Amino acid sequence: MHDIRKIRENPQAFDAGLARRGGQALSTELIALDDERKALGTMAQDIQSERNATAKQIGQLKAKGEDASELIEQVSKSKDAQAEAEQKAKDATEKLNAVLAGIANIPDADVPDGADENDNVEVKKWGTPKSFDFAVKDHVDLGEALGMMDFEVAAKMSGARFVILSGQLARLERALANFMLDQQTEQNGYTEVNPPALVKDTALFGTGQLPKFAEDLFHTEDDYWLIPTAEVPLTNIVAGEMIAEDYLPRRYTAMTWCFRSEAGSAGKDTRGMIRQHQFTKVEMVSVVKPEDSDDELKRMTGCAEGILEALELPYRTVALCTGDMGFGAVKTFDIEVWLPAQDTYREISSCSNTRDFQARRMNARFKRAGEKKPEFVNTLNGSGLAVGRCMVAVLENYQNEDGSITVPEALRPYMGGLEVIKGTG
Repeated sequence: MHDIRKIRENPQAFDAGLARRGGQALSTELIALDDERKALGTMAQDIQSERNATAKQIGQLKAKGEDASELIEQVSKSKDAQAEAEQKAKDATEKLNAVLAGIANIPDADVPDGADENDNVEVKKWGTPKSFDFAVKDHVDLGEALGMMDFEVAAKMSGARFVILSGQLARLERALANFMLDQQTEQNGYTEVNPPALVKDTALFGTGQLPKFAEDLFHTEDDYWLIPTAEVPLTNIVAGEMIAEDYLPRRYTAMTWCFRSEAGSAGKDTRGMIRQHQFTKVEMVSVVKPEDSDDELKRMTGCAEGILEALELPYRTVALCTGDMGFGAVKTFDIEVWLPAQDTYREISSCSNTRDFQARRMNARFKRAGEKKPEFVNTLNGSGLAVGRCMVAVLENYQNEDGSITVPEALRPYMGGLEVIKGTG
């Protein structure tokens, strides 16, 4: 969420930032709303001051034994006028905040300009895609042939965009998640958390999914929301908190199911596990001081890249352009893993810096030692990694001509020493 004071200080820069995202100039409208809010607030205060002065006059008249009925009537009317002005001021504040809450974050100056994913800029490439001397299969054909991946049975009970994994593929997914958690906690210094998968409106507002992206979420009848990512509960750990400076940075990780309606994705990635309504993901969230957030984004991105390197999966990292960044981000790096069957790289992690955009929405602050005035923390989030997509990459990159799957060395301790996954037939 944006700070109206900063918008007033430099409206041209604010509008220029919105224009880079393809948005319209809004500073004039926002400043006018803020002027209205201030004027109504001042009006209420003036009425209060006048009533206080009148009340003093009433006391003086009564002390003299004189008639104060006319002034008493004025006080009664002023109470109603003040209440009306205060309500109008409250309504104006809510209107301003509602508009501010719907405006995307302003991209950093070094974010590449562009309209969509075609304008993203590659900043790193690691590993060389394997050359196969046989016709490669995609993960669906591989998984179904192994007898351990079933979309049809899942569809009977849940509909499209669900899958049932069984046997060694179910274990492989669990192994990947455990491996990722161990890397993030033991190697990268994240604290493991097991958070709720159901949250309230305020949590999703804090991280920016509500109110603008409600159609992307699953909502229960008793007013809970299924989390689209563990970013939501992990970031909200600090919501409403005043944090001591020496408590920062805080780094959290969690493995959770994630739930997304995939609104607007009809016909896109309908085959396989790339785009599911329910999927497993290991998430990273960092809470840091403002001056540390740029370095933290680099660190977080490196933590995600390290998972793929340990699994020996080729990938590339791209800086997202202004037209492809998420709502709350000022800068984002996507990591894309190589999928042989698609002959291309596909996103497996997205690491973003939101600066104080989320912290302002959830009132997460810290106080520097020796300072009286608190500041908003900076929050960052990233996938470390999407477990299902990582399994897709393992199946396709480690496939053998007979349809078996070689287990990456890093995962063998998590698979009971198993070296090759073979079919059940």
